[in-house]
Amino acid sequence: MVIRVAVVDDEQLVRSGLQLILGSAGDIEVVVGCGGGEALEAVRVHRPDVLLLDIRMPDVDGLTVLRQVAALPSAPVVAMLTTFGAGEYMDETLRAGAAGLLMKNTAPEQLVHAVRVLATGGKILAPEAAEAVIRGYLASGREGDAARRVECLTERERQVLALVGEGLSNRDIARRLSLSHGTVKDHVSSLLAKLGGLNRVQAAVVADRAGMIDIPGDLP
Repeated sequence: MVIRVAVVDDEQLVRSGLQLILGSAGDIEVVVGCGGGEALEAVRVHRPDVLLLDIRMPDVDGLTVLRQVAALPSAPVVAMLTTFGAGEYMDETLRAGAAGLLMKNTAPEQLVHAVRVLATGGKILAPEAAEAVIRGYLASGREGDAARRVECLTERERQVLALVGEGLSNRDIARRLSLSHGTVKDHVSSLLAKLGGLNRVQAAVVADRAGMIDIPGDLP
């Protein structure tokens, strides 16, 4: 399957660079590149699977575009692009519906990998953003509280949480545990609720902090 990607950035040079990098991958097609003002219409017309969206643009705020795109009937997966400190925007972007936060200087092979992960339902965070998640939890103490709540999860939910912590998408988890995609979605929704309404990225941090990443996945 070819992954259809839209690139939205106010700088033509940045758009061209990203298009060149992604276009070199045989399974990725950049179907449109444009500025923020044309983003919503471009997404409606070209229906990309993944949208790479600049977070700061002069004509329109990237978060505004993100919220508009997220409200569309068949919204693409969105990853925000930034040249600034990723942690600064992390909470806003995740709460607004972004599935990832990437630096514009991400290495080409990592960018291609990120698009593939996003297209399969996974989440992608720049290292700076991941560090900010951990720092925030350490500062607030919420990781300890959430880790204690892991005790209320079923054994299967713990397995699923461990694989979420490894960065696997729901489809990858389904394959790993020989479950249906729908069953995995139900498990993820249940465990996130039990952990106190955390999002997927926060739950991954909890899994790591709770030492769950190496839980074996061979339940009968």
